[in-house]
Amino acid sequence: MTIRIESYATEQGKKSMDGLRDRFALADSKCAQTVTDILEQVRNRGDEAVLEYTRRFDAPELSLEEFKVSKEEFAQAAKEVDEDFMATLSFAAERIRLFHEREMEDSWMMTRDDGTITGRLVRPVDSAGLYVPGGQGGSTPLVSSVLMNAIPAGIAGVQQRVMMTPPNKEGKIAPALLMAAREAGITEVYKAGSAWAIAALAFGTESVPAVDVIVGPGNQFVTEAKRQVMGRVRIDMIAGPSEVLIVADHAANPAYIAADMLAQAEHDPMALALLLTTETSVAEAVKVELEKQLPNLNREDIARTSLQQRGLILVVNSVEEGIAQANEIAIEHLELQVEDPWQWLPMIKHAGAIFLGPHTPEAAGDYVAGPNHVLPTMGTARISSALGVETFLKKSSIISYSRQALLNDAEHIQRLANLEGLSAHANSVGVRVK
Repeated sequence: MTIRIESYATEQGKKSMDGLRDRFALADSKCAQTVTDILEQVRNRGDEAVLEYTRRFDAPELSLEEFKVSKEEFAQAAKEVDEDFMATLSFAAERIRLFHEREMEDSWMMTRDDGTITGRLVRPVDSAGLYVPGGQGGSTPLVSSVLMNAIPAGIAGVQQRVMMTPPNKEGKIAPALLMAAREAGITEVYKAGSAWAIAALAFGTESVPAVDVIVGPGNQFVTEAKRQVMGRVRIDMIAGPSEVLIVADHAANPAYIAADMLAQAEHDPMALALLLTTETSVAEAVKVELEKQLPNLNREDIARTSLQQRGLILVVNSVEEGIAQANEIAIEHLELQVEDPWQWLPMIKHAGAIFLGPHTPEAAGDYVAGPNHVLPTMGTARISSALGVETFLKKSSIISYSRQALLNDAEHIQRLANLEGLSAHANSVGVRVK
């Protein structure tokens, strides 16, 4: 069996849907305690602890002198990548910049007739840390993660942007990652991964500056570390395994649906690939297509495990019912492979990103469409949004009263202050209006 097919009209179908609605999960207690210990070690011992963990798990011979990527390493990386890659890198970066430039917020003010001025001052944080996973020991560099996290920070105006990524066994970083960092304007890169990299960014070490915001994907140890330092720093989100939900009707192409489900399933055995379709024939055809396409994948085992353990095809009565259930699930990636998908867009309430029509694979959003691919998972699309420029911005309120304005408002301020038992608040107005 590659994947289950169920009907939402059955008790089992409703039970499966209940499980999808309530899928938020944190790291297990063993992982949480391990991360707590790592954070404490890095906080107390700085570079020494970071290097100790890096040598144990990644690069046995890494020295302190090699900890930060040098200018020479950037120069060597530039020689090792080809022109086609650099052209694609520039193409993707430009698309991402153009989209995120529209997100930039302006400061604003409003003036009342009595001379009161109120407003909002928008400013970037001073520093941001970007975490980039190693990608199978550097053999599959996650270039898109660098661009998606670093470019919005640059547009926001963050002055200091620091990248952390685990080295390979030789203590090297993939040339493609370094070129992506350079394209995004990052020149400060350190060789460390997992929870100890997050700890270094949160607390600072002798080499690594403490930052204000930490963003970037990672395994359960990275996610748990971000959760534990949240509050001391801002983080992008608590992320879980990658997810896709496809709503399909009679017009959908089963081969396209299967391909997009597999594009999520190959990420991780815990990835979630779902199909809600109005047609039993489409459900059966997609199941056949999955078996047909699986052997062609270089991550066939991962994708197959994902589909068998977490995948689901659910037959629903109508597109409207499918979208209603999609809103309940609040998926990371939502695809509408239905006739006239734009007519259904106003019904969508909760989704990280929405992909409309048969020619819009989720992979386009991962790389070059422009919108950010760092998206809420595990149902958190109900309460949160994609990473963007605002992740790196903070807002301060502006308030300026004229004397007449204070005279006009004094009675109201004092009445509320006294009601709350805060006589000093009331007095701070009273001494000014006597």
